Amino acid sequence: MSNATEVFQPLQADDPPVVAGYRLAARLGAGGMGRVYLSHTQGGRPVAIKVVRPELADDPAFRRRFRREVEAARRVRGAYTAELIDADADGVPPWLATLYVPGPSLTEAVARFRCPRCCG
Repeated sequence: MSNATEVFQPLQADDPPVVAGYRLAARLGAGGMGRVYLSHTQGGRPVAIKVVRPELADDPAFRRRFRREVEAARRVRGAYTAELIDADADGVPPWLATLYVPGPSLTEAVARFRCPRCCG
């Protein structure tokens, strides 16, 4: 990672200041499912909070899939996974919190470690 501060983006006007009691400190990214924010537990552990986009949250089939994702994440443990800290698949909006693992974005990692023979 070139600089840890490059990963964090300031919260924007349409970002909530708090999700389920977690005070949001920065935006980590956004994707098809929603936005991911940096926060901290009451004990000070950094966590990544994934908040589902409203239009997906209104879809019952999506809610079922998200609930299964949360249930699966509760069962997964290991050195190569971010531990699920908290979640509410029935929340408004649905969200989950995992341990924050610092590192480059996927885009940065691919660009940095691209194989010149097969990836150009």
